[in-house]
Amino acid sequence: MAQNIWSVYLSGEIHSDWRERIQDGAAKADLPVEFNSPVTHHESSDDCGVEILGAEGNDFWQDHKGAKMNAIRTRTLIEQSDIVVVRFGEKYKQWNAAFDAGFAAALGKPMIT
Repeated sequence: MAQNIWSVYLSGEIHSDWRERIQDGAAKADLPVEFNSPVTHHESSDDCGVEILGAEGNDFWQDHKGAKMNAIRTRTLIEQSDIVVVRFGEKYKQWNAAFDAGFAAALGKPMIT
């Protein structure tokens, strides 16, 4: 019988290796999970809109495109997830993590914080 593979979205702070530790632990335990997360490389995340939709002459619109593309990606991955893990860091305000947690809660997704 085929084993169900769980989709886990890892949301939250991007300044530590917590995602890698979870992924490594799941792999060592041979857990049937696949992981998704936001793009954690700042420049790639910020520039995704202009990379996909074309350059802008104004920084505001460049940032706007990137934010919208990231929002579409995040929304889709949370909707498709079975479980959402949200980590709130101490160093920075975690607006994105808080929004992801609220969105996951509104969808009735099981959440680990």
